[in-house]
This record gives sequence, structure tokens and C-alpha cells, in this order.
Amino acid sequence: MYEPRLIKIGKAARILGTTPGTLRKWEETGELLPTRKTKGGTRYYDAASLMGLEHQDVPTIAYARVSSHDQKDDLTRQGELLAAYCAKHGWRFELISDLGSGMNYGKKGLKRLLEMILRKQLCRLVLTHKDRLLQFGAELVFTLCEHQGIEIVVINQGEQPSFEEELAQDVLEIITVFSARLYGARSHQHQKTMDALQDVARP
Repeated sequence: MYEPRLIKIGKAARILGTTPGTLRKWEETGELLPTRKTKGGTRYYDAASLMGLEHQDVPTIAYARVSSHDQKDDLTRQGELLAAYCAKHGWRFELISDLGSGMNYGKKGLKRLLEMILRKQLCRLVLTHKDRLLQFGAELVFTLCEHQGIEIVVINQGEQPSFEEELAQDVLEIITVFSARLYGARSHQHQKTMDALQDVARP
């Protein structure tokens, strides 16, 4: 009689390239149930079955990003749109959200996404628009995905910004970074510089 090798949720999550929290969500939705669950709530999974899932049912990753704290509502809307889009297509997905500039390559969510791409731990990357990934360098990430056989889906909801608007935003972000380093992010001079730039950038 076959006796499955059972492993706890932490190791199961590592095998699938995700987190214990995601496995709990999949249990709630019925997408992936533990092989056994104790009265105390400890979950055990069949290691052999998970090894099969690792190759046959790799999840979709939906990535959302905004630049600042005052855009948190937009981050929520991005997440809702991505979730609805993935659900409509029947994709098992995980949402990764970031708060930070599109020129910041050290964001926690982006670093995790890149690690998953390099390990081929996703089958598909879904974005509302490519600049949600990075202001500069998105094409490089797309090339990595292409070499790993990972599908890219860009929803492109709403009107696209004009070339001039995108260029102005890119220049503003570059100056913001250098101004913050030169004067200090909280200094009076930094704020004065940013106020002047905002006035120039307004149509």
C-alpha cells in the first residue's frame, strides 16, 4: 500500500515557489487542499503530488505598482482589475504589489518577481500596463520571460499617456532622485525644487 511522504506547509510552499499564506488561500478556494490537517490546524501535503504541480500547474503572477503613498487607492484598483482579469480567464494567480518609483530596482516585490522568473516559478506575468513594472528596463524583464517560456499579458486599460507626458514623467522622476540625494529628501530646498518642477510639468 502506498504511503505518501507528507511535508508541512512551509516546505510545500518552497516547492511551489510561493508562500504559506498563498497555500492557505488556495485551501479556502478549494484550489489546493492539504492531504491531512490536524485538529490543531497543522497542514500536511503529499510531496510527490506537489512535485507534479511544480511543473504542471505553475501559477500566474499579477504585478501592481504605484509610486507613492498617496496613490494607494490606485494600487487597490490595479489589484482588483488584475484579480478580475485572471479570474475571468480561470488562471490560478498570486498578486505581488509594490510601493515605490518605477526607477527603483530594489523594491521587495520586484526582486521577488525577478527571482521567480529566473527560477521559472511562474507561467504568466500579468500587468495593467508595462510601466507598472519599470519606467526603464521593462523590455529587459520581458526578454528574460521570453527565454524562460513565460507569457506576458499587458491589459492596457484606459488611455495611454502621450509620448510627451511619459517623457515628462520620466525626467521628473530622474530629477526627483538626484534632488533628493543632493539636498536631502526632507529638506526645504528639495521641496522648493519639486514644487517648481511640478509647476513646469503641469499642462
